[in-house]
Amino acid sequence: MTKCDWCNLSEEDKKYLLYDTGCWSVFLADEQDYIGRCILVLKRHCNSLSELKDNEWGELHDLICQVETCLKAVLGATLCNWSCLMNDFYKESEPDPHLHIHVRPRYNKPLILNGNTYTDSEFGHHYAVNKSMEISAEDKEKVFCRLKEWLNR
Repeated sequence: MTKCDWCNLSEEDKKYLLYDTGCWSVFLADEQDYIGRCILVLKRHCNSLSELKDNEWGELHDLICQVETCLKAVLGATLCNWSCLMNDFYKESEPDPHLHIHVRPRYNKPLILNGNTYTDSEFGHHYAVNKSMEISAEDKEKVFCRLKEWLNR
């Protein structure tokens, strides 16, 4: 557990923390290949969904509803893709996965931020694993501020 990146976040790693509950933290993902992409991270080290406790499931349900509503209200997402794949942990010689869930907002219309237009070119299809989309630092900061404000109101 001491090697786990999620268990040992630095203050720099936490700069995109959007919201906290008793059991979960919600971060704006570093990669904004899908605008508004977030990661929900369980605060305790846990290897899989099957190991969640009842209170963690309850908070996760509430967070999914809250984050999805936020992404739709703030950014105009049409829907959200949720995933808990954990594959990268198993590339290590001694895998020690830490439960986390990605949400990728999807848009059927272009999203405009600070005069920049972003289009979800794969809308209606599975998300692209190696999608490369550039988002400016200013646009990422705007997304972060808007989501954080809505989630913490």
